Amino acid sequence: MDTVIITGGTGLIGTALTRLLLERGYKVIILSRRPDKRSNRDVTYAHWNVETQTIDKEAIQQADYIVHLAGANVGEKRWTAARKQEITDSRTKSSELIYTALKNFPNKVKKVISASATGFYGEYSDHIFTETDPPATDYLATTTQAWEQSISKVTGLDKKLVIFRTGIVLSQDGGALKEFYKPLRFGFATILGSGEQFVPWIHIHDIVRLYFNAIVNDRLEGIYNAVAPNPVTNRELILSMARMAKGKSFMTTYVPSFALKLALGEMSVEVLKSVKASADKIQRTGFQYSYPTINEAMEQLFSR
Repeated sequence: MDTVIITGGTGLIGTALTRLLLERGYKVIILSRRPDKRSNRDVTYAHWNVETQTIDKEAIQQADYIVHLAGANVGEKRWTAARKQEITDSRTKSSELIYTALKNFPNKVKKVISASATGFYGEYSDHIFTETDPPATDYLATTTQAWEQSISKVTGLDKKLVIFRTGIVLSQDGGALKEFYKPLRFGFATILGSGEQFVPWIHIHDIVRLYFNAIVNDRLEGIYNAVAPNPVTNRELILSMARMAKGKSFMTTYVPSFALKLALGEMSVEVLKSVKASADKIQRTGFQYSYPTINEAMEQLFSR
């Protein structure tokens, strides 16, 4: 069976994808700065270090596919100048390391599948973004554009490339949903800003299936929006979560935009930005979503 290298393999998507690949009989190699004593009979951990631009040559030579998920968490810390540089470098320099390894080491890699983000797009109230739209000019958009450009060089090595511009991934195991849910533990459904901004989202089950589909579907190439086909506003998302988790036992509250700007600084731009992203392109390949609507997604997540 084929071997898949995963960067960022211990993150939210990487963990779920590893589980699926093992169930389907694939061998998985996770790149890590500290691989010692972590490998087991199911998963091999191999060394890489983005800062020193070093990587395990044997791992590259064993791989049939590379899934590139590595990158510093955008929402984990306030966006200081140093943190912004860290976010950018973690994406572009890791991509550069993959490209250099594929260029310099003999290998049999057929395809690279890379994460990206819907932060690529700008803000419009009624525009539905497709993969051919130009990037915005804010920090996250320029970072995402640089991220995509840095990994796109692998196509010059005769490798197929798939890039998934991913929205907010909804999962009980971490990510944005846990943050959205925190006030709800105290009975408050907390809507951000006006709540009218559109939020591109996708269920964890569907994003993992998209990555797996990119591996098994040889014809899949290019850039795709990895979002559910039914976009919702922040208000719709929060209230759907509240109803599924609490029934009627909650109170709706709003956090005004100025308070978010004070608390989050520049990062508030992403919280308040309105992005409708189209799922049409990936659907035209035959991909069918398990959770196409927010109510279906929330029902599954809170019925566990």
